[in-house]
Amino acid sequence: MSANETASSQTLSQWDLNPNTTLPRLLALNARHHPDRVALREKDFGIWQETTWSQWLQRVLGFAAGLEALGFTPGKALVIVGDNRANLYTGMLACGVLRGRPMPVFPDATPAEVQHVLQQSDSPLVLAEDQEQVDKVLELAEQGTHLQHVMYDDARGLAAYGHDGLSSFDEVLQAGLKRLAQEPGLEQSLIDRAQPEDSAVYIHSSGTTGKPKAVILSHRNVLSGVHNAYRANSFGFDERILAYLPMAWIGDFAITLGAGIALRFAIHIPESGETTLHNLREVAPTYYLAAPRSWDNLLTRVQVRMEDSTPLKRWLYHHLMDKAIDMERRALQGQRTSWLDAMQRWLADWLICRPIKDQLGLSQVRHAFTGGEAIGEDTFIFYRALGVKLRQLYGQTETSAFNAMQDVNEVRLHTVGRPLPGVNIRIHDSGEILIQSGSVFQGYHQQVEATEAALHEGWLHTGDAGYVEPDGQLVVLGRLSEVVHTAKGERYIPNYIENRLKFSPYIKDVAVLGAGRDTLGAMICIDMESVGHWAELHGIAYMSYADLSQKPEVLDLLTQAVGKVNTALPQALQLRHFVSLHKEFDPDDGEITRTRKLRRNVIEERYAPVISALYGNQNSVVMKARIVYENGEEGIMERELTIRRLGEWT
Repeated sequence: MSANETASSQTLSQWDLNPNTTLPRLLALNARHHPDRVALREKDFGIWQETTWSQWLQRVLGFAAGLEALGFTPGKALVIVGDNRANLYTGMLACGVLRGRPMPVFPDATPAEVQHVLQQSDSPLVLAEDQEQVDKVLELAEQGTHLQHVMYDDARGLAAYGHDGLSSFDEVLQAGLKRLAQEPGLEQSLIDRAQPEDSAVYIHSSGTTGKPKAVILSHRNVLSGVHNAYRANSFGFDERILAYLPMAWIGDFAITLGAGIALRFAIHIPESGETTLHNLREVAPTYYLAAPRSWDNLLTRVQVRMEDSTPLKRWLYHHLMDKAIDMERRALQGQRTSWLDAMQRWLADWLICRPIKDQLGLSQVRHAFTGGEAIGEDTFIFYRALGVKLRQLYGQTETSAFNAMQDVNEVRLHTVGRPLPGVNIRIHDSGEILIQSGSVFQGYHQQVEATEAALHEGWLHTGDAGYVEPDGQLVVLGRLSEVVHTAKGERYIPNYIENRLKFSPYIKDVAVLGAGRDTLGAMICIDMESVGHWAELHGIAYMSYADLSQKPEVLDLLTQAVGKVNTALPQALQLRHFVSLHKEFDPDDGEITRTRKLRRNVIEERYAPVISALYGNQNSVVMKARIVYENGEEGIMERELTIRRLGEWT
């Protein structure tokens, strides 16, 4: 490489990591310097369809020109509804090109949830994935919601639709490309329009205590977060990723579009949610972020397949993996290993770990992260022993996803690592975590008071409780608003205990009770897949989720899980009683958010009879629940739930 080429490469890297630019300008930079390099691969009809950086730029600018021809102006909103699709990502970027407000919505959002987003905008445009999402939006339009135009990506089932203001993505794109060909200078004009302080995306909060708030993140915010994470070795240039996280979650936008464009990732989009695990193995990403539940599910797959394997393979797996897990546990405690241990670890790697990583699609991963909530110790250590250097990440929507993360060689089970370069953290007298960073959001859309409360005296008040250890490691305890007291004045955070209970593979969700009461109790939702497999191995027959949840053997299993958590809790905060619910907490019922956070007020109201029985002298309670059948008819389901009362652990 010549001296001039070296200087050009260094300048390019510095530009890529400069947060004082925009995603459209970085996209144009990639298209200019790497026109033929693949930016996107999307699985469609079983084949990976490729889009280069130059092609992607043309599609983004073409769609932006088409949107503008439809009357899209700066400040208008484009609501995106659907699963991860290349054209939906293109639509979000095109909206940003025009200085608009991209608003992604979860694909399984109810009509009421979609309406809440639409009502935050003045006659927005909508980009929907397919017929299902179009029907959802048009139903709202018929009910009086004002929409300017509705576009769709997948045309299947929509040929006979005759609604005014309905068109395909391709129709808008072709009209825009025609404009680009006819209007010299329009392409560069579009690239230059957005400014660093303009909004890159509006991401809605979870809405655990009310309606979700729209978090405004500028291009500078998103790219500052990427820059900070890059400096902490979260990812490097030219990573290979699988874009499977919900588009309405900040983690997807920050990684897929933020880091993906700034650092020239090869972005792979799965064919559907059902094929994600299969596509994961095909892609073999170098960067992978997943919630603790996803890591648990992958581990469950490994355990299930090993139990169905031959006796020799099962023996090798248990013998060598147990040794590797023990060594990893000791390594995290700072203990050294002998040469014999090292030899067994090498043998485990060749015979067990490498084949498993290949089957899971993790054979090439260099940067593996878990975030969103605490991960179970056993799960975390398993992946580290497997050779996947899993790390914990702490971030929020309001900080563009990145606050703190663990270093690959400095991992502790109870911390989330150190603050990223460019992120200042201090602890308020109340115990709240406060943050300063260029990645901190602009404010909440149409929520002046909430913005002022969050952005106070130059610091973001995260709402999370935590503390910083003497060596700078950050510990996150949970939401400060969830700090409650028992009748005896004992202070605790329900979410902290709930996360520890969910470390068990048999527990999917749980609500811990006890505010203002003498003792703590819990309502537990079993993990159907894990418990169902366990029941099959032990010859326990069942007919449904509700039936399985009340089996005495399953209640014994949950008792052991609760007991294990109790041993780590102060005696005054140990769980004394629990009930296994007949159904999972459901976002469609409003019991949890789309990101699976509890809506405690809804749960406490809906399960009031169960809670009364837990704190009474009853050993069971009959739960009546309204159910809606597929034909629209309603009925009442009754189920007797057993209440387990526990002794004390010391």
